Amino acid sequence: MENKKINVLLVEDEQTLAMIIKDTLEEKNFIIRTAFNGEEGLRLFFEHRPDVMVADVMMPRMDGFEMVRRIRQIDKKTPVLFLTARSAINDVVEGFELGANDYLKKPFGMQELIVRIKALVGKAFNNAEEEKSSKFEIGNYLFDSTTQILTFAGVRQELSHREAEILHRLCENRNQVVNAQDVLLDLWGDDSFFNSRSLHVFMTKLRHKLSQDERIRIVNVRGIGYKLIVN
Repeated sequence: MENKKINVLLVEDEQTLAMIIKDTLEEKNFIIRTAFNGEEGLRLFFEHRPDVMVADVMMPRMDGFEMVRRIRQIDKKTPVLFLTARSAINDVVEGFELGANDYLKKPFGMQELIVRIKALVGKAFNNAEEEKSSKFEIGNYLFDSTTQILTFAGVRQELSHREAEILHRLCENRNQVVNAQDVLLDLWGDDSFFNSRSLHVFMTKLRHKLSQDERIRIVNVRGIGYKLIVN
């Protein structure tokens, strides 16, 4: 992994910023392709299959959210990092719902961007090599964390990338507390108050999606984390 050059697709309509990022990353031995709108980003993604995509949210001709939504219909695994000037929690949650893996608020430091990219690619590389159990029974629900499908009485619902990752951790540690800080560091990259609020939103969504079996509870263990209980 250390010797492999990381292939990055950068989708950013601010051309000056795009060139600064491109020059900086190329100096650090990354391979960079750039696109200046969402449509071009979508085309280059499927042409070149990068190791990671770094994308602005607000772009002409197709915004970053729509671009990632279309990518995730076909490719659920390639890491996506959003660059965003927005800081409202709903926008960030929407990005994660669509399958983004991380975000950086503008303005950001180049070193931080490099660290985030390497972390995302390293995680994706390790996950590809890990054969982990992916099918779980949760009361009357069946959950396949690989396909991100939750099934109840023959009705299938597809979870977002982030929902599936969180539920997978809860299932692996059933009846035990899953440390919120560990989840935040693993999936979000830091455990700030802002991200803790976002995690809380995802837990509420999962409770709703598991609500047809009354035996299932996701309990908030105050100050520590969350626990999946099936009575």
